[in-house]
Amino acid sequence: MFCKNCGEQIDDNAVVCPKCGVAVKEVAATTASDDAPNMGFAVLGFFFPIVGLILYLVWHTEYPLKAKSCGKGALIGFCVGVVAGILMGIMVTCIATAATMDTVAPLLML
Repeated sequence: MFCKNCGEQIDDNAVVCPKCGVAVKEVAATTASDDAPNMGFAVLGFFFPIVGLILYLVWHTEYPLKAKSCGKGALIGFCVGVVAGILMGIMVTCIATAATMDTVAPLLML
């Protein structure tokens, strides 16, 4: 086999030309064949954001599409949890204030 850049004869198994250093064969990107977006891992990350984050950090190089699903689920789950916590806090405050006002209001009428 000959180099397409410089014409030097090179080994058939060579990846780069030893004379000019140009790539002879394209190296295919090695991604796992079972890597695909997975709704199950996204749901797992939604309900357990810390698990989704851990799976994202472990898989982000080997299984990038699965890792992205886990990360999205974890991020959405975390955001929903924060919003739900804020809404619960507001509701509890309103209920506590209303209960206090119902108790105090009749006393103020005297």
